[in-house]
Amino acid sequence: MERITITIEDEPTNFKEAMSDIDSLKWQEAIKSEMESMYTNQVWTLVNAPEGIVPIGYKWVFKRKTDMDGNVHTYKARLVAKGYRQKQGVDFDETFSPVAMLKSIRILLAIAAYHDYEI
Repeated sequence: MERITITIEDEPTNFKEAMSDIDSLKWQEAIKSEMESMYTNQVWTLVNAPEGIVPIGYKWVFKRKTDMDGNVHTYKARLVAKGYRQKQGVDFDETFSPVAMLKSIRILLAIAAYHDYEI
């Protein structure tokens, strides 16, 4: 079996590149998953932009997640706001924090158990 190594240069840098990539179907599934997640978590409320206000931009960030052998096991797509143009109170009132990884929680629990800490 031939081993394929993916480097960061091989990842799409924008939506157009992702859709013309050999793995475009996997990127489409990752985009769909991201949109469903944002809808389920009620990340935004769709409103009409006030007159004279230009909405901030956004972009897709694509990442291939690999295992220890370098084999791709997950395709991730994240929709991100171009935050450098945002102003608190104008463009947003709240911030969103991603959920902690299960691995991180396990490590903290292992440390607590080892040192006999109370949780």
